[in-house]
Amino acid sequence: MAESMECVRCGGIVAPDGMCWDCGAAQPAFRAHVEITAGDDAAGVSDRGRRREVNADAVALATGEGWTVAVVCDGVSLSPRPERAARVAAETGAAVLVGRLGEGCVPELALQEAAVRAGRAVSALAASREAAPACTFVAAAAGPEGVWCGWVGDSRAYWLPDEGPGRALSEDDTGEHDALTAWLGADAGPVDPRVCGYRPIVPGRLLLCTDGLWRYLPDAAGLRAALGHGRPDTLADARTLVGRALDEGGQDNVTAAVIRVMPSLPGT
Repeated sequence: MAESMECVRCGGIVAPDGMCWDCGAAQPAFRAHVEITAGDDAAGVSDRGRRREVNADAVALATGEGWTVAVVCDGVSLSPRPERAARVAAETGAAVLVGRLGEGCVPELALQEAAVRAGRAVSALAASREAAPACTFVAAAAGPEGVWCGWVGDSRAYWLPDEGPGRALSEDDTGEHDALTAWLGADAGPVDPRVCGYRPIVPGRLLLCTDGLWRYLPDAAGLRAALGHGRPDTLADARTLVGRALDEGGQDNVTAAVIRVMPSLPGT
């Protein structure tokens, strides 16, 4: 039996999602540092950072039918319960994505459906449009023929090859003063994710991350330099990137998900 927690605000009972049953307060230590893996080729690390009381980032991984998928979400801090929005979106998106890919759906459509259904799940958390939890969303699917990503908001996807220059795969949904122009939530309007595909010719890493990382390392060259050229290890890679953000100040929650990609050789 898991040890129960007492709420830091009222002393009440803490629910499995890290919220107090009695007063609804989020618990600072809940999910302060999270590490997950999916087989040998995918890992995710999420940390509360140095300045935030609650980790409102979330990461989910899944594998199946030759695919490895990852979803990273960042709760919008000005919305209520952003940590719930991020977790619901990440878990829903990963489940839909791996399920639809397993059914033979093409990755572009699977990513679109994953984002739409994640958006519906987040919208269902809202008490009203004025009290609507919200989050960003970036998801990726990696298989032997290539990598695909879909996103809503400013969480990012990067391709980081073992050899040659890397590249950003996503483009931020932001406007003036970097304000979000798209997100998931009941106040966000229809979900219309953008999708990008890429077919690498050399091995490398597919990275998904929140702005808690990319504001310190905004380009592919800097991310590759931070990882170095050692033996590939996705969990070590994710730890290294999150650790770099923390060392630089850790002003925000920070999350990195890394998938190791080995493209098929011609004729195989």
